[in-house]
Amino acid sequence: MLNKYARTFFTTLFTPLAALLLRWGVSPDAVTIAGTAGVAVGALVFYPQGELFWGTLFITAFVFSDVIDGIMARLRGPGGPWGSFLDSTLDRVADGAVFAGLAVWYFTGGDSVPTAVAALLCLVLGMLVSYARAKAEALGFDASVGIAERAERLVSVLVTAGLTGLGLPGEFLLGVLVLLALASMVTVFQRVAAVRRQSMDPRPAGQG
Repeated sequence: MLNKYARTFFTTLFTPLAALLLRWGVSPDAVTIAGTAGVAVGALVFYPQGELFWGTLFITAFVFSDVIDGIMARLRGPGGPWGSFLDSTLDRVADGAVFAGLAVWYFTGGDSVPTAVAALLCLVLGMLVSYARAKAEALGFDASVGIAERAERLVSVLVTAGLTGLGLPGEFLLGVLVLLALASMVTVFQRVAAVRRQSMDPRPAGQG
């Protein structure tokens, strides 16, 4: 849902920057890699030290690269599947770094094993959500359903982590992580059910 309503706004906002980067000779792949590296540094350097607010600010400065590289690719014209593959793969790296950074902090200085475990559950289930869709599409099915898309998961955890760094009680972050883990689990089941229904259809996979 967040993707649907926010994409138009952010596309309008970042199109001038995307066009400028293209004029400077910067490739969409370079933006994808730089953005992922920035998110990983913010999550794996700041978060394990307990700097949740500054880590979130650092991550936010790079997380919009996921929008910018897509705009650049569309402005540059038709391309091959490589860019899409790279973007999708590095999205998983970025997401994993965010939840791993939180888990490291709460297993150590943050001293909250439940929060650390919830972060790890979000990491694993988030990867499973993405895998279920990718595998379904590779087999010719449509699994673009579910209540926990990537954008919703990422925005929720970043906002709550940043506020926790400003003094919001840690229980709120734990609650958000638990809800995200549950939502991801539901999404996995929704995608499995969707593929199951399509697989029982006598028509060939991928045909409506």
